[in-house]
Amino acid sequence: MAGQRVEVDGGIMEGGGQILRVSTALSCLLGLPLRVQKIRAGRSTPGLRSVCLLMQVSMPCVLFAASASELRLKGGTNAEMAPQIDYTTMVFKPIVEKFGFKFNCDIKMRGYYPKGGGEVIVRMSPVKQLNPINLTDRGSVTKIYGRAFVAGVLPFKVAKDMAAAAVRCIRKEIRDLYVNIQPVQEPKDQAFGNGNGIIIIAETSTGCLFAGSSLGKRGVNADKVGIEAAEMLLANLRHGGAVDEYLQDQLIIFMALACGVSRIKTGPVTLHTQTAIHFAEQLAKAKFSVKKSEDEDASKDTYVIECQGIGMTNPYL
Repeated sequence: MAGQRVEVDGGIMEGGGQILRVSTALSCLLGLPLRVQKIRAGRSTPGLRSVCLLMQVSMPCVLFAASASELRLKGGTNAEMAPQIDYTTMVFKPIVEKFGFKFNCDIKMRGYYPKGGGEVIVRMSPVKQLNPINLTDRGSVTKIYGRAFVAGVLPFKVAKDMAAAAVRCIRKEIRDLYVNIQPVQEPKDQAFGNGNGIIIIAETSTGCLFAGSSLGKRGVNADKVGIEAAEMLLANLRHGGAVDEYLQDQLIIFMALACGVSRIKTGPVTLHTQTAIHFAEQLAKAKFSVKKSEDEDASKDTYVIECQGIGMTNPYL
């Protein structure tokens, strides 16, 4: 830890775990001693430990390690206020691998709010450098598929109802595609606690992936959960961007570390993304620009986020 100690204000912008995740990963990689003040100042309740959020912190670090890593991550896999593990495997994984690395994600146990109790094993090998990415051509939607799940004591009918409601909602807007949402009963030995939820993915002709997802809560009927996920997916398809609102911020740290210029086309830039950019610039000294996209008609809220990455090189390889 040779660098000057960096003071980070955990209360600004998103004011939550995003600041901690981005800053910690960059401090670890760049050898910057770090002090974060007022962590999660913008949050009312302590965050549930989410496997997917733990993965966001650890993945950039182990990419630049000396040898292959196996991470055993424990916590919630399908939790509120965090990506679901299905989003991580079905959307984040295939897109982030465009930076030039592969990882394996083995879901041993699913864990639900509020108990957590899930376990996921992530295996990956280090890289010399990350390649820049260009995700600006959305293409047209070619496939829509997903899974609606129940776990624990919840009846299978709940999964079927979520799936059916989501399909009906999507059909109103997209009539010419078969929508294939599988209802799933999670096996008893692979799920801790009770939970239900749904994730729906849209795939495009250029390989872009978009998602809508929702989790059931006590007292919320199944149809409503399905419709919420479907509406989220449809909103993500309307803006004309090439990544959805949840992938945006997860790609920033990789763009900052890559060797060369990365570009992603997005819908409205989220506060999580603005926060990630701010700290990637402050800590890693990467250069970002966010401009309104000129390709779309003015009614669409579309942006291009461009980054000149720092070309981080693995000292061990």
